[in-house]
Amino acid sequence: MRDPYAALDCPRDADAGTLKRAYRRIVKENHPDRNPGDARAEARFKEAAAAWDLLGDPDKRARFDRGEIDTEGRERAPFGGFGRNAGFDPGDLFGDIFSGFRNRPRRGADTRYRVSVPFLDAVKGGTVRLSLKSGRSIALSVPPATEDGARLRLAGRGEPGASGGPPGDAEVEIAVEPHGWFRREGRTILVDLPVSLAEAVRGGKVRAPTLDGPVTVRIAPMTSSGARLRLKGKGVPDPAGGARGDQILRVMIQLPRDPDPALADAAEDRADADPRVEAGMA
Repeated sequence: MRDPYAALDCPRDADAGTLKRAYRRIVKENHPDRNPGDARAEARFKEAAAAWDLLGDPDKRARFDRGEIDTEGRERAPFGGFGRNAGFDPGDLFGDIFSGFRNRPRRGADTRYRVSVPFLDAVKGGTVRLSLKSGRSIALSVPPATEDGARLRLAGRGEPGASGGPPGDAEVEIAVEPHGWFRREGRTILVDLPVSLAEAVRGGKVRAPTLDGPVTVRIAPMTSSGARLRLKGKGVPDPAGGARGDQILRVMIQLPRDPDPALADAAEDRADADPRVEAGMA
């Protein structure tokens, strides 16, 4: 061991109270319970304990200061003898100091979960079942407008505390399941709306899905694929209580799967029309 005074960060003329306070500070900061797996902290803890074993005893300190014993408490020449090493066991020598530290109430560890939530429950709010590590199952309330990757904290649902301490919390990451036709961008809901060629050419009323159920929308005559229709107030709710977002319907013209000679003849009559020219792209 190096010089015990240096191990306690104290000058050689420090009084007993100063040495004791320095010792308590060092072992508290470097205690293994507070620094699991930290070899440097463990070494500092043991060094301070050994230094206090020597300097905390007035007789040993006096003999050390006179040069009669070394830093390990062994006799120095010319005092002879076989030497001795009192040794130390922090668990025995300083149990009164650390027992309170070890046994003080400690908060339990937090636990983490990941749960899948149906798209509509995440957007409109809902309840899903969550199985805890304790084996219990609870109803998890999902607030409206919850986004994929959002985290919910459940107070007191983590690991139990030690020595009467409070339990930790549970942190739940939300994984929003994809929907068959709804997509979300912020508070806007996007839907690709299939329409037949006849509906796109002639126009008319068609049914479209929304978060609140199907509605009827009007398709204007000669509507091109990709055209967008906006449904005000049919999007994601505002968690702050403001107006809902909108829903956007993107028209997607769907041609018949089977060959249709009549449709092919009609298309041939329009073969001279170049949509890229009409769009100004060529």
